[in-house]
This record gives sequence, structure tokens and C-alpha cells, in this order.
Amino acid sequence: MGISVVIPCFNEEQYIESCLNSILENGFPLEALEILVVDGGSNDDTLTILRKISQKYPIIKILDNKHKVTPYALNMGIEHASNAYIMVAGAHAIYPNNYLNSLYETIQNPEIDIIGGAIETVTKHSNKKSNSIKYVLSHPLGVGNAMFRIGAKELVPVDTVPFGLYPKNLFSKVGNYNVKLIRNHDMELSKRIIANGYKIWMDPSKKVKYFARETYSGLFENNYANGFWNIKTVWITKNFKSLSFRHFVPLIFVLSLFLPLIGMIFYKYLVLISLLSIALYLFSVVAIALRGTENTAVVSIIKSFFVLHFSYGMGSLMAIFSLVNFRK
Repeated sequence: MGISVVIPCFNEEQYIESCLNSILENGFPLEALEILVVDGGSNDDTLTILRKISQKYPIIKILDNKHKVTPYALNMGIEHASNAYIMVAGAHAIYPNNYLNSLYETIQNPEIDIIGGAIETVTKHSNKKSNSIKYVLSHPLGVGNAMFRIGAKELVPVDTVPFGLYPKNLFSKVGNYNVKLIRNHDMELSKRIIANGYKIWMDPSKKVKYFARETYSGLFENNYANGFWNIKTVWITKNFKSLSFRHFVPLIFVLSLFLPLIGMIFYKYLVLISLLSIALYLFSVVAIALRGTENTAVVSIIKSFFVLHFSYGMGSLMAIFSLVNFRK
């Protein structure tokens, strides 16, 4: 009746040791715990670090993910798990003391199907730019109604949860992760779980520290891919319900800027829609930026919002243009 922790991993030399230590020192009985690190062919010092720690803690098992993508890693971990419960973990995270015990105790409630905590966005290096990015990634305007990022006041049902605890037998009922989805596999599975009548819960008092991107380029690259894969996810699953409405808001924003400009060819006053959209956007982000903390910078917050939303929306737009190249 223990927990099997599944950690997909690739080139995580900066994070993997602190991640594992936070799990090993979490307070959950080690005799009831196993940690399955599924590595996708790391070519840095990740494997060296893993082998060193696993010599001291045999409960750590290293699996080789030849497919190199996350959903394959997660499915491999699920298949190799020997305990009744599976916790899906991330190598970029540090888990608070008693996190596993708390989830384990909560899931014993017959009304709780899946339980996870909230995210506390952190950075490795603290400066005004990285703190501004962190601020944006924790604000409703930045991430919408993603409860696990913006938090809540009490235990609440959610559409998805990070680092959750699942009964292993649930996967035999709803299926494993969709290996066609390099991204959004977690969200798509959550939607499938809910569609099968189960509930996903978040305990906001349990906050997992998750390391965010610290540069505009890193923020742009990550969210461009997220936006791109939103469209591809719908295309592959043939189901808009695989995602939530918030995943398409940046695309709507980008379209509100570009489509009226194209429409000016036929009716020049359509440009007013673009001007109104950008004006409302700038008013909102500037107002929020002015309320930032002393460790942030107004200009950096504005830049972070724009990079986040524009890259996300452009990723979705480029995916639409690329639909003819999509394959099942």
C-alpha cells in the first residue's frame, strides 16, 4: 500500500539531486516507497548523480526511456511501479516536508480520487528580471484560472493538478498517457479522468517549489511550444475538451491584433479593433506591473507578460498554419 514516485528525467544535473533529497527526506516511510527515475538519454552528469544516490538508496531505480519523450517515460514508470499509489513528480521541483504523507492520508477518503498540491514558482537566481517572470507566472492574467498556479483558500476540485497522487488501478480504467502528445499529455489525461466520472482535488496548503525559466528567451521558447501543442493536441485527440478555455486565450489575443489589420484591406476602420485590443492589454499589464513587489521591476513585468502571451499565441497561430503537416 505504499507509493511509487515516477520522475521523467533528461539532462537535469542542476535539479535532480535536490529533487530526490526532498522526496527521500519527506518523512514517508522508505520501506513503503520506491522512486522510478525514467531517463531519456541524459548526456550531462544526471546519470552519474543518479547512480551515486541510488547506491545509498536502493529504492531508487533508473529506467531507460529509449523513446526520449515524457509520456513514454510516465507510462514506463506506471508499468514498473510496484505500489498501490503512484505519484507523478517533476525533476524541476522540490517537495515540502510531509507532502507524501499528507497526500497519502487525504486519498484514503473515499470521496478523493486524485490529490495534489499547488505550485510555488521559484527561481535559482534572484534578480529583478527573474522575480518579474516568477510574478507573472503566478498571476491570473498570466496563467488564467490555473488553480495550481494562482492558489486557493481550501481543498478544491480542479481540472488538473501537478505532482498528484493516483491509485495505480485508475490507469487500467481510464488508460495511460497519450504517447502522441509530447506536451499536454498531463492535461489530456486529467480531462479523460474527469470524463470518466472521477474528481481531481488540489490541497493549496501543500506547495511544491517549481523552478521557472529565468530569461525572456527561455520563457518565449517554452510557451511558444505550449501554444503550438495546444492546437496539435486538439488535432490529435479530435476533441476540444482535451484542454481548457484558458489554453486558447493567447491565440484569441493575437488574432484580435492581426485579423483586423488584414481586414483593413476591405474596411479601414477595422484597425480600431486592433488598437482597442492592445490598449486594453497594455492598460491591464501596466496596472498590474505598478503593483509588483520591491524585488520586481515594472518594465520587466510588462516584458514578461508580453513575451508569455505573444509567444503562446503565436505558437498556436503557427500550429494552425501547419495543420496540413500534422500526422496522427
